[in-house]
Amino acid sequence: MNLPITVQSLFLSLLFSFLLYLYSKNRRSTKKPSIHGIKSYPVIGHLPHFIRNSHRFLDWVTEILLQSQTHTVGFSSIGTTNGIFTANLANLEHMLKLNSINYPKPERSILMMEDFLGHGIINSDGDDWKWQRKTASLEFSKGSMRNFVVETVHFEISNRLLPILNQAAEKGVRIEMQDVLERFAFDNICRVVIGEDPACLTEEWFSGTSSSKQFMAALSDAMELSVVRHLVPFEHLWKIKKFLNIGTENRLKKTLSIVHGHTMKIIHSRMLEGKKLDGREDMLSRFASNKNQNEIVLRDVVTNFLLAGRVTTSTALTWFFWLVATRPEIERKIIDEIKFVRISSRIMTETFSFDDLRELNYLHAAITESMRLYPVVPLNTVSCKEDDLMPDGTFVGKGWVVTYNAYAMGRLEDIWGKDCTEFRPERWLDENGVFKPESPFRYPIFHAGPRMCLGKEMAYIQMKSIAACVLERFQIRPLGGGVIEHNLSFTLKMKGGLPVQLTKRED
Repeated sequence: MNLPITVQSLFLSLLFSFLLYLYSKNRRSTKKPSIHGIKSYPVIGHLPHFIRNSHRFLDWVTEILLQSQTHTVGFSSIGTTNGIFTANLANLEHMLKLNSINYPKPERSILMMEDFLGHGIINSDGDDWKWQRKTASLEFSKGSMRNFVVETVHFEISNRLLPILNQAAEKGVRIEMQDVLERFAFDNICRVVIGEDPACLTEEWFSGTSSSKQFMAALSDAMELSVVRHLVPFEHLWKIKKFLNIGTENRLKKTLSIVHGHTMKIIHSRMLEGKKLDGREDMLSRFASNKNQNEIVLRDVVTNFLLAGRVTTSTALTWFFWLVATRPEIERKIIDEIKFVRISSRIMTETFSFDDLRELNYLHAAITESMRLYPVVPLNTVSCKEDDLMPDGTFVGKGWVVTYNAYAMGRLEDIWGKDCTEFRPERWLDENGVFKPESPFRYPIFHAGPRMCLGKEMAYIQMKSIAACVLERFQIRPLGGGVIEHNLSFTLKMKGGLPVQLTKRED
C-alpha cells in the first residue's frame, strides 16, 4: 500500500533536485538572451511561449523578428539552452562566411539526426564534411553529371509526368500536385544518386507492394520522426524513449531498418561490380569507385543525397504552381516566354535542352521569387564555439545556438522594399529582361558561405524543366479554397497538399 506513495515521493524529490540544478546553472550564466516584450520564466525561460505558439511557430518567430529594430531576438529555454533568432543580413554574412569557423553545426542537432543520416554531408562537420564536399563538388562540376541529370529529368517528364497529367485533364479528375511532384523527385533523385528507378509515377507502382514503395515511405517517415526529436522541449526525453524503445523512437528504429536495409542492399550489389563502376554515372558509383570507402560511409552518403533531393524541388514547385495560378498576368508572361524560346530555337521535342532552359529568364525569376516567399528550408541553425558579438551588436555566448530565418528575411522591407510580401518576378530581372542573381546572404535559400548548396544548378534544371513543360500544356486551377498553410518540418511543405484541376491549353 505504501509503495506508490514512496515511488511518488522519490520521483518528486528527483524532479525538485533536477529543477534546482538547472536553476543554479541558469543563475551562474552572466549573459542571458531576451525577447523584448515577452516574459522569461525562471529555469524554463521562454519555453511556455514556444509551446503556446508551436502550431504557428514559424510565423510567430517571423512576427517577433519583424518587430525588432535589428531583426534579431534572443531566447532561453530549459537550463542553459540559450540562443538567438536572426534575419539580419550582416549577421548572416558574419556567421556563414567572415567568422564561419566559430559557427559549426550544433552537436546536439548532429546527435539527433545521427541514427538517420550518420555522418553524411548534411549532418557532419570537420574532416567528414570536407572530403564529402570536395568529392561531390568535383562530380557536380563535370559536364557528364549535368548531362546525366538533364537526360534523367527529360525521361521522367516525357514518359511519366506528362502522360499522368494529360490523363487527369482528359478525364476531368482532380490530382494532388504535391504528391505527384514528390514522386517525380524521388524517381529522379534515385536514378541520379543510386542508379535505380523506383518508377513511382507508373500504374504498377500504385497497385504493387514493391521494396521501392516501402523505401520511399520509410525515407519520408524517418525524416519526420527524426525531426520530432528537435520539437521535444526536454532534449533528453528522446534518449530515454530510445533506451526504452517506446513511442516514436520505436517507430523510428523500425523505419530506419527499412531505409538502411534497402540502401545497403544496393551498395553491396554495386561494390560487387568492381571495374564496371567506371561506366556508371550515378553518385553512388562515383563515390564507390574510391576503394577506400567502407559500406557505412557509402550508406551515409547515399541517404544524405537522397534526402536532399527527395522533397526540396517538389516543395518549391508546389508553392510555385500555387502562386502562379493566383496571378494570371504572371502565368501569361511565363507562357509567352516559353512560346518565344520554342519558336526562336526551333525546338521540336517535348522537353527543353540545358541551353534552352538558360533562355527562360522570366521563368527562372518566377521560381526564384516563389522560393524567396516560401523557402524550402525556412530555418537553419548553427552553434557558437566561443563568445562573439554580431555586427548588429547582439552578444552570442559560447554554446548558444543561432537560427537564421530565411522565411522572415523574404518579408523584410529593409532587404526587399515595401512590396516585399508581393510575388513579383520582375525584381530579379535587369533592364534587358535578363536574370540577375542576388547575394546568397540576402537570399540564403541555397545556404551561403562554405556550405553553399552543391545541387543548386541541378535543382534549377529540374524545376525549370517541369514548370516549362507543365505550364506550356496545362492551366492549373487549385481546389479547396481557403487559406493555404504550411507544415514546418525538414522542409516547408504545403499542409494538405495541393489538389488541382487541370485544363489543356487550346493553343
